[in-house]
Amino acid sequence: MRTEDEVLERIERARRRKPRVREERITAAHGAGGKATHTLVEAVFVDAFRNALLEPLGDAADLVLGGTRLAMTTDSYVVSPLFFPGGNIGDLAVNGTVNDLAVAGAQPAYLSCGFILEEGFPVADLRRIVASMRECADAVGVTLVTGDTKVVGKGSGDGCYINTTGVGLLPPDRALGVHTVRPGDVVLVSGPVGEHGVTVMLARGELEIEADLVSDTAPLADLCARLLTVPGVRAMRDATRGGVATVLNEIARAAEVSVVVDESAVPVRDEVRGACELLGIDPLYVACEGRFVAVVDGAYADEAVAALREHPQGAEATVIGKVGPDPAGTVLLNTAFGGTRIADLLVGDPLPRIC
Repeated sequence: MRTEDEVLERIERARRRKPRVREERITAAHGAGGKATHTLVEAVFVDAFRNALLEPLGDAADLVLGGTRLAMTTDSYVVSPLFFPGGNIGDLAVNGTVNDLAVAGAQPAYLSCGFILEEGFPVADLRRIVASMRECADAVGVTLVTGDTKVVGKGSGDGCYINTTGVGLLPPDRALGVHTVRPGDVVLVSGPVGEHGVTVMLARGELEIEADLVSDTAPLADLCARLLTVPGVRAMRDATRGGVATVLNEIARAAEVSVVVDESAVPVRDEVRGACELLGIDPLYVACEGRFVAVVDGAYADEAVAALREHPQGAEATVIGKVGPDPAGTVLLNTAFGGTRIADLLVGDPLPRIC
């Protein structure tokens, strides 16, 4: 039987290998946010376009244009079904892009939007999607300034796909990033996890599971701004594809630290936990669309949680773990049963097409 040190060393050797896509064709796992996605991005896209602005692979690029510091991000949305309890693909597209800017520490300002529509898609549904996008944009104070529309043949799409790009303003002196994380920091989440992914999965009607759940899709700009009034904020990441566990792995690897999570401290609604148990999945890997993970200097942990809880969206914010030096690049989960296990990246996603 291998010892714990031998297992960790084997994992580390695998991580040091140059990423390589071994499959000859793209699979669903390549778009799920787990190991397959990371390998595809690093081995194909980063390898081809390598540059200092791209390689941090954050939620948004940090740019300087004419003396003004900007954040820029882009994302595509292919959720199925298009309409689900608590939202639809339209507000998901606006909120998701706004949130990528917000967790980068930027004030969202402008959006572009591209629609790929399938022939035969109902105009009434398109109007409903667009109306929800306008409502979300107005609520956050961002303006849609340019866009594009394409139509593909019937059977060549899935009704409606949306791509959005966002631009926001970054303060000149703001220095956030996972590379700034260090031992002694604490990890917190802004609220209960997994609601979006489980809601979308159940909305498909493929499983005979009923739960009183709605997606947590929401803009995070105000909540992020509130947290940034507290000193010692190192980094923020929104926990979308791959959930909280994937974000923590990205932090641990980028900062070359360990992250130790207390499973009992992670807020999960009973309905989400019950559905995940029936589906055989871990809520830590299920996507959120209105929650973020933050790493804060341990000396300011109480102040950070208090600041978030003053906002309605952060009422259930809590510390879930801490950052340590070893084993570097690893996320450890102290389980409710008193044991410890590695929470590594999944290859794919147990809930495909959730954003």
